[in-house]
Amino acid sequence: MQDVSGLTLDRELQPQGGEPLELSILMPCLNEAETLGICIRKAKAFLAQSDVMGEVVIADNGSTDGSQEIARSLGARVVNIPMRGYGAALQGGIRAARGRFVIMGDSDDSYDFSALGPFVEKLRQGYDLVMGNRFRGGIKPGAMPPLHRYLGNPVLSTIGKLFFRSPCGDFHCGLRGFSRDAALHMDLQCTGMEFASEMVAKATILRMKVTEVPTTLSPDGRSRPPHLRSWRDGWRHLRFLLLFSPRWLFLYPGFAMFVVGVLGTLWLLPAPRMVGGIELDVHTLLYTAMLTVVGFQSILFWTFAKVYGERERIVPPDPWFRRMVKIISVERALIVGAILLVVGVGMGIAALEFWTSRGFGPLQPTDTMRYIIPSATMIIIAFDLVYAAFFLSILEIRASAGLPPPEAAATASRQAVE
Repeated sequence: MQDVSGLTLDRELQPQGGEPLELSILMPCLNEAETLGICIRKAKAFLAQSDVMGEVVIADNGSTDGSQEIARSLGARVVNIPMRGYGAALQGGIRAARGRFVIMGDSDDSYDFSALGPFVEKLRQGYDLVMGNRFRGGIKPGAMPPLHRYLGNPVLSTIGKLFFRSPCGDFHCGLRGFSRDAALHMDLQCTGMEFASEMVAKATILRMKVTEVPTTLSPDGRSRPPHLRSWRDGWRHLRFLLLFSPRWLFLYPGFAMFVVGVLGTLWLLPAPRMVGGIELDVHTLLYTAMLTVVGFQSILFWTFAKVYGERERIVPPDPWFRRMVKIISVERALIVGAILLVVGVGMGIAALEFWTSRGFGPLQPTDTMRYIIPSATMIIIAFDLVYAAFFLSILEIRASAGLPPPEAAATASRQAVE
């Protein structure tokens, strides 16, 4: 069976019947024979001492060092995840979990699985996601590289808090607990290390109850290098945060560029300007026009991303945005675009007449560029606006027609035949 994230699910991955469990302690694993046994023993000890009905689930990502045999010998349940990747392993493990709650953590002995009480307590209080915070709980010497501790994690966590208004101060803590139903509702897709950011971002986007508890980070017990690659995985986290926040990726910089471009163009259009003894003329005017066009296109990209995000349930519905999109109908865009096009072409004709009056001979750039630059700018924006309106109409076709997705339609058709 194939799920939307590309994971191949077999019977072993499906939750089985039996007595309901409160907690599944989930560990992703790829050749962790050195430390896996220690982590499982600590997790088992926690379940026994806290009187929590639970299980230990090992989401194995293709280990070749005997990790699976170690896990089974210690009473853990092994789930084989064929698709490689940190996120892929955890997605499969979450689907296979039998517990109402899931606490996930790395199997390198950097987190203490015998101290999960605060996570369980918060989950019982009704929180959907409980994040560990290593900066509040303590980072032992040698547990985190200086690059991660003082640059990577603080910067990415600050960006995440700014973009998504998240209460989490440690976006990338590997020890976290959550309701299994909430995790499935998030429809998590990332198969790599950015899975950690996706979970926090979607939890806040979907307005779930999120909190954090202090946790400690110890040096991992492995003799080999970690799977994490600082710059590559850091970029993937940042890229994900930008993609899931089109306001910061497209709208805010686009709006700033558009405003600066329009004001600069209006300021330079009548005549050259002197600033600190430097004359700004048509060459600067060309760049302010470019800012105007790039800013306008960036705002359009934000609109496309927002419509697509709402349609695919990546972001929650926004009534104000929906009303704004309805205003940008094809008909209104055609009217506004036609006006801009007429003005732009008119300014181009004025420049042509000026050239004609000179017998089509050589011209000084300043003689005609004050006509040509705004003319070209308005023509470009006119076409951008009209094409954008048509493209938005394409994105809205299924929603406006009230049609189900193709998969749902096919299912309904098969059921009707049966």
